[in-house]
Amino acid sequence: THCVSGCVCPHDQVLDGKGGCIAPEDCPCIHNGNSYNPGESIRVGCNNCTCRNRKWHCSEEPCLETCSVYGDGHYTTFDGKRFDFEGDCEYVLVQNYCGQQAMNQGTFRVITENIPCGTTGTTCSKSIKVFLGVSIFFNDGHSDVIQRTPGGKMPFQIRSMGIYLVVDTTAGLILMWDKKTSIFIKLSPSFQGHVCGLCGNYDGNGNNDFTTRSQSVVGNVLEFANSWKVSSSCPNANRTKDPCTANPYRKAWAQKQCSIITSEVFAKCHSQVEPNEYYQACVDDACACDTGGDCECFCTAVAAYAQACNELDICISWRTPSICPLFCDYYN
Repeated sequence: THCVSGCVCPHDQVLDGKGGCIAPEDCPCIHNGNSYNPGESIRVGCNNCTCRNRKWHCSEEPCLETCSVYGDGHYTTFDGKRFDFEGDCEYVLVQNYCGQQAMNQGTFRVITENIPCGTTGTTCSKSIKVFLGVSIFFNDGHSDVIQRTPGGKMPFQIRSMGIYLVVDTTAGLILMWDKKTSIFIKLSPSFQGHVCGLCGNYDGNGNNDFTTRSQSVVGNVLEFANSWKVSSSCPNANRTKDPCTANPYRKAWAQKQCSIITSEVFAKCHSQVEPNEYYQACVDDACACDTGGDCECFCTAVAAYAQACNELDICISWRTPSICPLFCDYYN
């Protein structure tokens, strides 16, 4: 009944949210809180999405999923489930020898072992064994190849890529190792639902990733992880540690250092990769490394978050001369 002062768009047009009017077909698309104009493209995983008529139209290429292990026992499965586990044995990370029928039909197995240091038994590095018909051992920053079948073409290629040693295999598995505690395993989609181990079963559902060696789904991390130890004579891990309680004098330093993950430096990534779990893992690791190598543990934890951002094409330049510098020119 009363007139209200304000701006109204002409017929057939709508407000653009910035004080102007546009045709409905020129409306932007929204992704993670950012708006994109019609015709603009973004990358989601390994697919390109283009904005057309207010909707995203995406290519449907199957993507390689990643399982990551870093620091003192922080795992993210192929299906994105995160858990923490520290054990003193060799464990199967991923293999395609799963179930009763497949005992003799698998083609690869990746086994890892923690090498402890520090007074709390924290992990400084990992030794990795990759079996592909040929055995590859990674330890102490370098690799050894043991060829089982004489002659013939090697089913893999090893190369350096930045701080990583990368193993490209013909089996559809890519392994990246930072020569310390970070391991990233990428698997082709042809293995979906056909693998098992600490990296989960890669079936797109993170809720059933805690599948034990006997193929039962459990809710307890320790029960699940202990079932994947390689040697039955190894002791079961029976608790999860809290390093900041054991080393309370390091807690404030750890929280201050690790706050870079939740700071403006990584702001671009926060809407894409939840930072709090990475922050907490960083604090735990920085508390745990109490006999030298403390910066190493902190840097690895931040690098793991940077790598997760990088997987989504968000490249963040976080290293500085005072924070985890890489002396590239020395090796160049």
